[in-house]
Amino acid sequence: MSFPPTLKQLRYLVALHRTNHFGKAADACHVTQSTLSAGLQELENLLGTQLVERTKRSVMFTALGEEIVRRAQGILNDVDDLTDLATSAKDPLKGIVRMGVIPTIAPFLLPKIMPAISRKLPDLELHLREDKSAELCELVRSGELDLVLYALPYACGDVAELPLFHDPFLVAFPEGEAPKGGIKSTELDEKRLMLLEEGHCLRDHALEACQLLGRGARREMAGTSLNTILQMVAAGHGITLLPGMAVEAGLTEGTGVEVLPFADIVPTRTIGLIWRKTNPRASTFEALGRVIKEVGADHHLS
Repeated sequence: MSFPPTLKQLRYLVALHRTNHFGKAADACHVTQSTLSAGLQELENLLGTQLVERTKRSVMFTALGEEIVRRAQGILNDVDDLTDLATSAKDPLKGIVRMGVIPTIAPFLLPKIMPAISRKLPDLELHLREDKSAELCELVRSGELDLVLYALPYACGDVAELPLFHDPFLVAFPEGEAPKGGIKSTELDEKRLMLLEEGHCLRDHALEACQLLGRGARREMAGTSLNTILQMVAAGHGITLLPGMAVEAGLTEGTGVEVLPFADIVPTRTIGLIWRKTNPRASTFEALGRVIKEVGADHHLS
């Protein structure tokens, strides 16, 4: 008599695929590396086929291994959703919610929304993770995160999106170079415009804003963080677009950078939540979204 794979074995396999490293996969599963390796070997023996090619320096999945990982992830998500369904049925506003936040939102919005969430949703326990958009997207699809606080739009597959509010872009100039009385979209000098490096969705949204304004951007000039970009602007090396929430949170204070809103067209990025469409806790996430939206409105982000 043959036995089906266990959920534990499937979790080991998915963790290894995600981390591409036996030690990191074992840590993620809270087991020893030998336990994880033994579990995967048992899975391969059970299925009668090799799923992973092992070498001293790399881990490579076979074609069948890739397909089994894909199906295993769906199974694990369904199992997790069953647990979430039971929890939500008892009390949708109670329990743990694992939320990811991108770096161009986290330091500016979290300090404002966390007190409001604690006050209005006291039985909801938020576990937070900050990372880039692509990584958070993968984690929500794999079921390791329940939802992500994102800047929309962002292609993350078949997920539910809940737009909350618009965050306007402002223009940052070196001290003394800001035009008097504001700046029009036609006056934006794309030859001096600096943005974040590839991989940050803020860069993509800023580029979309530039296209809205009919302008370009210096793609060869990129920074790893908003702080780096601001230092370059302060030193007179160019200008940049900043999200309004960052300015409102005091990011530019003491930097020697002047910030102006646009005098005509106001480009924005949309702040919102995403989660797997199959996740049964949509009512929980919508309640969380309402609190975040209220905070955005209170801080003049709409």
